[in-house]
Amino acid sequence: MSINLTAFNRDNTRGFTLIEVLVSLVVLSIGLLGMGKMVMVSSHSNDSAYLRTQATVLAYEIIDSMRANRNTAITQGYDNALGPVPANTNVCALGNTCPSTILATYDVSTWKQRLAAALPSGTGSIVTTPVAGTATATIQVQWDDAVAQSALKVSGATVAAPMSIILTTQL
Repeated sequence: MSINLTAFNRDNTRGFTLIEVLVSLVVLSIGLLGMGKMVMVSSHSNDSAYLRTQATVLAYEIIDSMRANRNTAITQGYDNALGPVPANTNVCALGNTCPSTILATYDVSTWKQRLAAALPSGTGSIVTTPVAGTATATIQVQWDDAVAQSALKVSGATVAAPMSIILTTQL
């Protein structure tokens, strides 16, 4: 009895390369899904970092306005709580000479409008503490970072409270 080994080996290996290709496609697909998740997480991290940068820039903007109108800032003319935008009188925007108190109201109103436009649910507060001819100003900028926080699954299953930065400076 003669056995044809060539035919036997050919029959057992038939379709083997197809299985190898399918397994490699599954491995490749899992790798691509992982890469996609990494891109999404980095995108949300970039969004969060961008909002923090915008908040910092806007906080320094109001500090510069307060230093330009220092006498009113020292007498707490810029003090404002978190919340809605105060009424804006565009008298200062027209290039007219404006009293320093109206300029302070204009600066705060414009600043709060920029916060609301640049940051999701953006708002800010200013607290000035006068000390012997000078003052310490504390600027707080607050915004909603829930989208990035929930995408990153920060602090377990809960979403953090609104994000905020606080800057304190001597005027």
